[in-house]
Amino acid sequence: MKHAAVRTGLVAAVLTVALLPAAPAGAVTALDTPRGKDLAMRLVSSAENSTLDWRAQYAYIEDIGDGRGYTGGIIGFCSGTSDMLAVVVRYTARRPGNRLARFLPALARVDGTASHSGLGAPFVAAWRAAASDPAFRAAQDEERDRSYLGPAVRRAKADGLHALGQFIYFDAIVMHGPGTDPRSFSGIRATAMRLARTPAQGGSERAYLSAFLTARRAVMRAEGLDTSRIDTEQRPFLAAGNLTLAAPLTWKTYGTTYTITAP
Repeated sequence: MKHAAVRTGLVAAVLTVALLPAAPAGAVTALDTPRGKDLAMRLVSSAENSTLDWRAQYAYIEDIGDGRGYTGGIIGFCSGTSDMLAVVVRYTARRPGNRLARFLPALARVDGTASHSGLGAPFVAAWRAAASDPAFRAAQDEERDRSYLGPAVRRAKADGLHALGQFIYFDAIVMHGPGTDPRSFSGIRATAMRLARTPAQGGSERAYLSAFLTARRAVMRAEGLDTSRIDTEQRPFLAAGNLTLAAPLTWKTYGTTYTITAP
């Protein structure tokens, strides 16, 4: 379900400037800033990796049995959904002859499947070893920004959403992909927009985000997924009216409590 990025126009961007008032001291104004990216990644990592230390996840790789082959790296790039291939392509452009480069043909062959053909333990070992290379970490950062964080923040700004809405969009794209399937981010957003207007359309930001979380929760429950990242993380932020993700932040994912004292 992870495919083409979401695009927004100049008019929407201009409207957004008028819709987003100055944030209070200590708040996060946008997730595409260095501070905002770090906060977004800590929040996502609590659900994806059960830790706030997202920088320790560059070496992570395993097959979690979701039909997408290997899942690895800082946001769960998958061998079956093109983005793991994209990371290795980026890395090889920076570092020709790296240990992962020889797996490019196999990654291309298994794209769209759960297969490990041509990969296996040697690929896993090479991925983990590459994580010590700054060029590999940069390749993961760039693919995260290109396929997930960048599209999520642009779409959220165009919809008139503050930092919490940007994070809610980012988390949804990371888990569901940005495609057009009803179970993808775009499908969830379309459902939410039938339930409530976005701020850019003159609606209430809190009402729209509540509708988005309701639509996403229904998709997750239909797939048999744990919804605590919505129920005990994103919903409490929204209920508190913390649209700017101002610290301190305290939440739970999968029963574990996390706190961020400063953004």
